[in-house]
Amino acid sequence: MAERVIPLIDQRLAVRQPVFSPRPHLPGQAVVDRMGRALHDLRISVTDRCNFRCSYCMPKEVFNSHYPYLPHSDLLSFEEITRLARLFVQLGVRKIRLTGGEPLLRKNLEILVEQLARIETPDGKPVDLTLTTNGSLLRRKAQDLKDAGLRRVTISLDGLDDGVFKRMNDVDFPVTDVLDGIQAARQAGLGLDAQGRPSGIKINMVVKRGTNDDQIVPMARYFRGSGMPLRFIEYMDVGNTNGWRMDQVLPSAQVLEALRQVAPLVALQAQQMGETAQRWGWADPAGQHDPDAGEIGLISSVTQAFCGDCNRARLSTEGKLYLCLFAHQGYDLRTVLRNGSSDEQLLSAITGTWTQRDDQYSELRGKGLAPVEKPRVEMSYIGG
Repeated sequence: MAERVIPLIDQRLAVRQPVFSPRPHLPGQAVVDRMGRALHDLRISVTDRCNFRCSYCMPKEVFNSHYPYLPHSDLLSFEEITRLARLFVQLGVRKIRLTGGEPLLRKNLEILVEQLARIETPDGKPVDLTLTTNGSLLRRKAQDLKDAGLRRVTISLDGLDDGVFKRMNDVDFPVTDVLDGIQAARQAGLGLDAQGRPSGIKINMVVKRGTNDDQIVPMARYFRGSGMPLRFIEYMDVGNTNGWRMDQVLPSAQVLEALRQVAPLVALQAQQMGETAQRWGWADPAGQHDPDAGEIGLISSVTQAFCGDCNRARLSTEGKLYLCLFAHQGYDLRTVLRNGSSDEQLLSAITGTWTQRDDQYSELRGKGLAPVEKPRVEMSYIGG
């Protein structure tokens, strides 16, 4: 049985001051870290609360009624989030993802979506704005989110069998309600590509050996032909409380073997730099990708680490900048934001902090060199 760790030290309190760049940022200049990775994606956590208790993220034994969630006064306001997001876009961010916790628990989230949807890149293009959700509230929120300017959405769904799904979410939430939410997203017109397929609605399944790996084939059969990409994620050692063990990781190579029981697959090219998922398309009889059948993604951060081109920054719900999903501390942007700093000072703080980044936890873990003595921040706090 996996050992559950109840932390004695709250890693949310582990904070550093930002590193200010000595040189002003020049428009159009890429912001690059020590390993040559240019800033491109920003993940913004809007709440540390969630209505699920998935064991790999927010186990019930730790995140119970006594857990000290952040008070509302600590959270960044929508206006503060939007100001920071605009500055990140000036520095090269082209994709913004809202996360949590469960982001749809944040009251009036549609207002924030509307504000972020107005942000344009320096060359006048809209930012790619998306959101990750467990889908529990999507049925009643999908149309409002679309109307506010949300472009795409990713839904976490760890199985189709109701018993398996309820064990995974650990709050007895029925799978039919999430499927209804996915259907509502389709009906609202979220994620439609130029061919009218809902390729911008992505389904994520975390695979945990011995718990829900029997759902791989049913999930593939269900979503094949839907136009929605289905992605399988290796169970990761994020945070300190999920009792992670390597023997509970089902390598993506074995997931791929199982998927080939459904239909032939063909490897697809990455769509952009820093893409986390290895893409596979369902093949037609001629062995070519059939776009109408859809595609599969394999996210293999344990067995095939992708630190080398990771271009994602993470902003916590109360304004700490994290440079890695496995980070043990964040950089306090909220204090800089609230002490009357100018945009130039904030740009200097973001630039200076990113350019000294050298995180590569997953690659070091794969080599047996990861700094295990340093506790990591929880995924529910900074988003996946």
